[in-house]
Amino acid sequence: MEITRIVTGNRPDGTSDFVENGPARPVEAEALGGFTFYPLWATEDHASLPDGEVRPYFPGPDGTRLVGVTWAPASAAAHGSGGDPAEAEALLPGLLGVFEDGTPFHTTDSIDYGICLSGEMWLILDDGREARITPGTVVVQRGTRHAWENRGSEPATMVFAQVGGDPVRY
Repeated sequence: MEITRIVTGNRPDGTSDFVENGPARPVEAEALGGFTFYPLWATEDHASLPDGEVRPYFPGPDGTRLVGVTWAPASAAAHGSGGDPAEAEALLPGLLGVFEDGTPFHTTDSIDYGICLSGEMWLILDDGREARITPGTVVVQRGTRHAWENRGSEPATMVFAQVGGDPVRY
């Protein structure tokens, strides 16, 4: 699935304009293990309006990220699959650091709104409970420990809007 990004802005005279309109730039690295990421937009705390440059993968408190992710068939984790982790870190700073060693499980300090666009995904919670995610399904992931898996034979694509927050520890 190709993801297109359209970004609006203002001309010097104040009228609106299309600043970008075309395919989103995919980010791939062997160390990402069959995943393709599409960093679509980013803001820092107390967002100012034009923005969108490369930022750390996860937002800080009150920051946002908009990212598309395509999982290759039968892929489970965004790390531990070979390749150079330094390359992945340079492309998507901070992403690999949230994964627990040897597992696809991770926890982030964000609320993530995920929308399945194509394929089939599984959301797995830390106690082993699972939910099947299909196109049109919306997931509100509230900073809990979880993992994602594409158990199918086709790629699966989701878009996530991430809002950074302060962690609540129990």
